[in-house]
Amino acid sequence: MIWLYRLLFLPALGIMLPYYLLRMLKRGGYSRDFQHRFGFFSPLPPKKPGVRRLWLQAVSVGEINAIAPLLQELHTDPGLEIVLTTTTSTGYAIAREKLAPLTLATGIFPLDFWPCNWLAWQRIQPDMIVLMEGELWPEHLHRALRKNIPAFLINARLSDRSFRRYQKLQALARPLLGTLRAIGASSAEDAQRFARLGVPEEKITVTGNLKFDVGGGDMPSAAQRQVLLEKLGLADPVAGKIPLVLLGSSTWPGEEKLLLNVLQAARQQAIPLRLLLVPRHAERRHEISTLLAASPWQWFLRSQHSSAPFSADICLADTTGELRDLTTVADLAFIGKSLPPHEGGQTPVECAALGVPIIYGPRMSNFRAICQGLENAAAAVRVASPEQAKEILLRLLADPQSRLLQGGNALAWHTRNRGATGRTLALLKTAVH
Repeated sequence: MIWLYRLLFLPALGIMLPYYLLRMLKRGGYSRDFQHRFGFFSPLPPKKPGVRRLWLQAVSVGEINAIAPLLQELHTDPGLEIVLTTTTSTGYAIAREKLAPLTLATGIFPLDFWPCNWLAWQRIQPDMIVLMEGELWPEHLHRALRKNIPAFLINARLSDRSFRRYQKLQALARPLLGTLRAIGASSAEDAQRFARLGVPEEKITVTGNLKFDVGGGDMPSAAQRQVLLEKLGLADPVAGKIPLVLLGSSTWPGEEKLLLNVLQAARQQAIPLRLLLVPRHAERRHEISTLLAASPWQWFLRSQHSSAPFSADICLADTTGELRDLTTVADLAFIGKSLPPHEGGQTPVECAALGVPIIYGPRMSNFRAICQGLENAAAAVRVASPEQAKEILLRLLADPQSRLLQGGNALAWHTRNRGATGRTLALLKTAVH
């Protein structure tokens, strides 16, 4: 089966290459250590006797942030050293900035093509490998199997689309999943899906979602929140009232327009609303700027001003790695990629961790179990359409007691669901010791 994958890899790469090159050019930052993608990983120190080398792959910013608490725990083990790789330029920047002191080395994950993968393995020489969420690289896992090196999938989840695809290709999925020593599923539903694909139940453990363990327990003070509001230009009172901040969390095309409509309706109702837009992809700044330029509102780009040059109605936070900090100023949040035609949703966990009331559209399939838990706890509201989203957002903006109750429910739900780091650590320790 691996030879079929190898034969098909280059034609598939040729078809997808223009798309990925265009995306790289738009996002920028991909030139740094680009040679890693072909397996030319930076030289590492010689392996120490009695110390095992763990190669941990976390694809992008969300995964890099999620594994930070786990990495801190692994770093304390004197019998372990970590090589951390990531795929995106933004993920790599965050890994170098925040996690480099906890690792032997950080780098970029190579193309899953035989020569590139072989060369990276020769240079890294791992004793165990760990992948996250839905990343299943056939060449990478095949090499681990051949070398009898344990491979783990942690924070594992299967989206609706991935599950359907694997069900149709079970003849390919079973051998691939069979290379894994163990799976740490992020939810009971994900565990059931892996079992239905043929993974033995004894290999599957529900460890929970690592993202629950990020950012909890360190709520900002009122003074800290005020300082950030001033930097964002959102602190000045409107009509003598303390402003409310509506966060567009990881928004996708079309969702910014909805939030602009909410801003206009809120002002017509004398609600002193300000808007903080954090698009999922910072390279959309030009597209969103064009939309904002046609509006009557004062706005500015955060990437151009670390501190707001004037009092603004809207801050467009076209930066990377700041979402958690920016969420601390929000009174209410709309979660992006959740309204048609988009599918899957972005994570609502960061908002819940900070006690921010949450609204999202109907298409949150990537976070099905999380959203069900939030809704059962009266911590989030799912809406069916942009019109209903506008209605619910305006209702909550006008009702401080409902916002306070929903935000408190979100924080309590998040606190109850922490602990995935410890359970994942225990799973990995079975191979370390």
